[in-house]
Amino acid sequence: MNEHDQDEHDLQQAGSDPDETLGSDGEVDGVANAVIPASEYLPERIYLLPIHNRPFFPAQVQPLVINRERWEETIRRVGNTPHHTLGVAFVGDTAVEELSHEHFPEFGTAVKVHKLQGEEGQLQFIAQGLRRFRIQRWLSKKPPYLVEVSYPREPVKADEDETRAYAMAIINGIKELLPINPLYGEELKHYLNRFSPHEPGPLTDFAAAITSAKGPELQAVLETLPVQSRMEKVLPLLRKEIDVAQLQTEISEQVNAQMQERQREFFLREQLKVIQRELGISKDDRENDVDTFRDRLEGLTVPPKVYTRIEEELDKLSVLETGSPEYGTTRNYLDWLTSMPWGVRSQDQLDLVHARTVLDRDHDGLKDVKERIIEFLAEGTFKGDVGGSILLLVGPPGVGKTSVGRSIAEALGREFYRFSVGGMRDEAEIKGHRRTYIGAMPGKLVQALKEVEVENPVIMLDEIDKLGKSFQGDPASALLEVLDPEQNVDFLDHYLDVRLDLSKVLFVCTANTLDSIPGPLLDRMEQIRLSGYIAEEKMAIAKHHLWPKLLERDRIPRKRINLTDAALRQVIEGYAREAGVRQLEKQLHSIVRKAAVKLLEGDQASVRVSVKNLEEYLGAPLFRQEQVLKGEGVVTGLAWTAMGGATLPIEAGKVHALSRGFKLTGKLGEVMQESANIAYSYALGHLAEYGVDADFFDSAFVHLHVPEGATPKDGPSAGVTMTTALLSLARHQGVDRPLAMTGELTLTGQVLPVGGIREKIIAARRSKIFEVILPEANRRDYDELPDFLKEGMTVHFAKRYRDVAKVAFGI
Repeated sequence: MNEHDQDEHDLQQAGSDPDETLGSDGEVDGVANAVIPASEYLPERIYLLPIHNRPFFPAQVQPLVINRERWEETIRRVGNTPHHTLGVAFVGDTAVEELSHEHFPEFGTAVKVHKLQGEEGQLQFIAQGLRRFRIQRWLSKKPPYLVEVSYPREPVKADEDETRAYAMAIINGIKELLPINPLYGEELKHYLNRFSPHEPGPLTDFAAAITSAKGPELQAVLETLPVQSRMEKVLPLLRKEIDVAQLQTEISEQVNAQMQERQREFFLREQLKVIQRELGISKDDRENDVDTFRDRLEGLTVPPKVYTRIEEELDKLSVLETGSPEYGTTRNYLDWLTSMPWGVRSQDQLDLVHARTVLDRDHDGLKDVKERIIEFLAEGTFKGDVGGSILLLVGPPGVGKTSVGRSIAEALGREFYRFSVGGMRDEAEIKGHRRTYIGAMPGKLVQALKEVEVENPVIMLDEIDKLGKSFQGDPASALLEVLDPEQNVDFLDHYLDVRLDLSKVLFVCTANTLDSIPGPLLDRMEQIRLSGYIAEEKMAIAKHHLWPKLLERDRIPRKRINLTDAALRQVIEGYAREAGVRQLEKQLHSIVRKAAVKLLEGDQASVRVSVKNLEEYLGAPLFRQEQVLKGEGVVTGLAWTAMGGATLPIEAGKVHALSRGFKLTGKLGEVMQESANIAYSYALGHLAEYGVDADFFDSAFVHLHVPEGATPKDGPSAGVTMTTALLSLARHQGVDRPLAMTGELTLTGQVLPVGGIREKIIAARRSKIFEVILPEANRRDYDELPDFLKEGMTVHFAKRYRDVAKVAFGI
């Protein structure tokens, strides 16, 4: 017989209770729902069961659920004992797999097992607490655990008054807890009536059991044998439980009050809606939407076809369910349709004096551009309307194209809307998406009209030369309908699907170059060219606009930073030589930042920026004074670029006299290479006419170079300059004075006109060249230049190349 069998035999021999045995079905025979009184007989050897949540107290009667597979053998052996007594001990968070006899505490509670039931891998029984026990010896250290125990006495102090006082405090605390937390119910009240101050031990255990204290705290109570010491530990736990329950009750009351208030408000609102609907003084959300859209149409002159479409959509909206997807789609469509400014126009302010004041206030220089805009407004004065026109402002970056558009809108007293079409690749951005698509939206033009709320705003299409093109569509082609005065009367947006009149809109487009703008689109626009600024104009712009704006933006008083005129001119000529003023503004901003640091770190009240200390703020100049190259075979040409005009020196040199040849360098485009070949052929064919030795080119290997070879150069305006360089080399005669020229040449010697005359004259003045040669066909372009550009200039006009040679070589 093994150890466990011997133990069972010993336990069975201890006696049996004929009224109470565990049957085969796992239930206690002869036991109803009544609690069975604890037997006075307590075995010395009991099987041990670990519990994890909290300790079990002798005063408790509570169901326990255990794992059937692991503890079924333990329960079976308990069932075979006559007393059906089991020991439970608190082992905390120790996992079952890691559990050993070392994890069991010294004290536990002996319980009687009632009403055993098994289901779905679990065993459930009612445990009736009997007495504390102390483990004396381990008889089996593996499941089923069997231990030998003793039942210690619970000493009560002789001072019965103090003990009775503690007992009364515990009873009052429990009674105080009952109304706060109704979970304990009526049964707890009856259970409490069985205790009295004369039995403080069970009362204290019961009070500890009903608290929500943590397991280790309750285990400490279980292990405290003197009753009064146990009471001293339990009373704070009970008081804490009361405080938590009161706080819980307060929170619940607040939540319930809020919920009741909201429910009350909800019911009242619903009742009000029903009453108002019965009286005909209220409408639902659908009726409100319909009325909102109808109210928007009041005061508008809606075209008949559009009004018919709106009525059809309103009828549809009135029968749709508000929660359906189609309701949202229809509502959005009506929202856009009724937000259009049908027939709403602002009154144009066709006052030329006011227009000049606005243009002069916002812009220095640009005299020819201002005159062109004034002419445009004057024409509109006689017509009574300036709508339907499409202006194209062309010029380098930073010359003020966008700000000119704003000034035009202010001069006219119109609303202004700007959007950039640079990089736009989807034609739906212009003409909208069809409503069948998810997330469909109208085009930019419809959005612009909705925002400005008038039919005749000024709409600026910025960077029109940078339109993209992809598989999604060609927005440049979509703009043809928008920018054609004959077509935009009936512009059709795909989303609205009704005709819009854009003929009253003044379109202002901006571009840096015309090369990338499609011909049909360019044909629909009136071009106004904004060339670069000369130094005097930049000085005025910096003084009147850029410098004050920077100081005001940084909130620095003007007296604290003094920028001299000489320093400002040095900034323009040495650091910001581009056609526009954007780089100039950046350099001035750099001065302001560094001056602000000096003002804060130093003791001086103001900072003076002059030519002497300018490099402290901006470093070494980016541009040096351009030296006009001189010598045999060196001639200065004039070129136009997207950034403005520039001087273009061209050098011709004889490499050797061993063989005849011609070489080109300088990263020249196809057009300039053709110009160079024409110049070489023309010079070769007219040597005698220009006093050149007829055998010079027969034995000379000539190299023609355009400096800054890494910079791509192309354009039909260098033929005259290249021919002059070749003849200068052949005649051994250089140009003896600052002279620049531009023009294209034919094989027969005719000088053809070129573009960019204004930019080229500005570039010549910047390089201190005041004598130029221009094609005769460009005389009109030169005559139209402002007087301040022509002042001090000596201009020669050439029909044929012999006119150029006469000026350059005195032939």
